[in-house]
Amino acid sequence: MVKSMRFADGVEVPVPGFGAMGISFALGNNLSYEEAEPVLLKALELGCTFWDTAVSYGAGVNEKILGDFIRKHNCRDKLFIASKCGIAAFEDGRCTNSASHIKTYIEGTIQRLGFTPDLYYLHRIDPNTKLEESIPALDSLRRDGKTKFIGLSECSAATLRKAHSMARIDAVQAEYSAFETLHESDGLVDACRELDVAYVAYGPLGHGWLVDNFPYESPEDFNESDYRREIPKFQGENFYANKKIVDGFKELAKRKSCTLPQVALAWVAAQGMISIPGTTKPGRLEENWASRDIDLSEEELKHIRTIVDSLKPQGDRYNAEAAINIGN
Repeated sequence: MVKSMRFADGVEVPVPGFGAMGISFALGNNLSYEEAEPVLLKALELGCTFWDTAVSYGAGVNEKILGDFIRKHNCRDKLFIASKCGIAAFEDGRCTNSASHIKTYIEGTIQRLGFTPDLYYLHRIDPNTKLEESIPALDSLRRDGKTKFIGLSECSAATLRKAHSMARIDAVQAEYSAFETLHESDGLVDACRELDVAYVAYGPLGHGWLVDNFPYESPEDFNESDYRREIPKFQGENFYANKKIVDGFKELAKRKSCTLPQVALAWVAAQGMISIPGTTKPGRLEENWASRDIDLSEEELKHIRTIVDSLKPQGDRYNAEAAINIGN
């Protein structure tokens, strides 16, 4: 059982964390504060206090909801809050890592949250801005006390290594689940472990594949504003092929008398990663939180690894538009 994880020297965070993206971005959601408050209260009650947001989640709306909640419930000291810049959410929506963007966007984040975030990422890596510009600018936020830690999201192993040689990178946020282990093969996971950089896993439930009673029977069932309409894995024949893959995980969950998400999240934690599943439902959050009580034996871990290694999901993770617009 994994109930907490070292984030940095002297800092441990409870796992799993909470990905706030779905409150006001993706999956067709645009919750009001009143609609979002119950799931945030449940997270606080349970002790699920590693929360992830971003400027681009509804152009600041997500940060504002979290900030309003934290002010109302006077709980800043109980939470570890991560946010992200790097997407011009108030301009043209493009990826940008310019120094001016970084220094401007942190001010908006602080204003909406009502405090400085614990961790601030570059949301995506901008190929048109040199690291020699972006990394010192990001590091200056830490030196100026506008964040405690800095990170990169969906970077390559080579980018991480170069950035880390310029300034201490505390965390990488990237996709990882039993359904998607690309970053094991492209070197990013190894680079994080070698450099002692925390790996924060978004999409730990495969963007919905690794949940019980997956409610969609065809790609047309997704809401028009659901970001999965932009992900090739969820479209056309890929949808039907991938829907069959989770049977092995369901069998193990049934054997352990737990849910499929609980097995999936326990497995990510066993890999030494901080997962940030998202939900808008207090009951689902409680279910995810209970994954920390799942004890996977060495035999079960090997069994899951066999399934993972044999998976051949069809379709790319993102198309060109979604690669920028996906919140995490």
